[in-house]
Amino acid sequence: MPRPRCCRRVAGRPACGLFTPAGGACGAREEVVLAVDELEALRLADLEGLYQEQAAGRMKVSRQTFARIVESARKKVAAALVQGKALRIQGGVVEVAAMRKFTCSECKRDWDVPHGTPRPRKCPACGGVNIHRHPADRGGRGRRGGGGRGRCLRGRQAAAELRTADSPED
Repeated sequence: MPRPRCCRRVAGRPACGLFTPAGGACGAREEVVLAVDELEALRLADLEGLYQEQAAGRMKVSRQTFARIVESARKKVAAALVQGKALRIQGGVVEVAAMRKFTCSECKRDWDVPHGTPRPRKCPACGGVNIHRHPADRGGRGRRGGGGRGRCLRGRQAAAELRTADSPED
């Protein structure tokens, strides 16, 4: 049995979920399905031009996992373009990170910053520079693979349910 997928953090849901070839006669009935996390990998790597390690940190996955995601995404997009198929964006185990929460160590104030904007340099209330990510917003394993459990428990809950279902009853 394969290991359940963990949540991947994405900046947001796509505005449009289906792209079809112009004219419609080029085999547009067939579709290639691109997962939301694959679209996010393309955005980070190709649109923003981030290195794989930086992009993997944003998605809360390892660099190797990010490389596999972006490789799969590029193959699917190329197949859709070359073969004249429609490209549908849907699915995947993702967590939308629209806002990041920061806290000031000096005045203990919390505030939100939109995802994708630079890290704040000072507290908007007191002007202090000793600011950190809010503890509730630090989910996932991060770049160093620390012990944080993350916020997505869907895979862990499914695995736990399977273990209890497979265990012999007394």
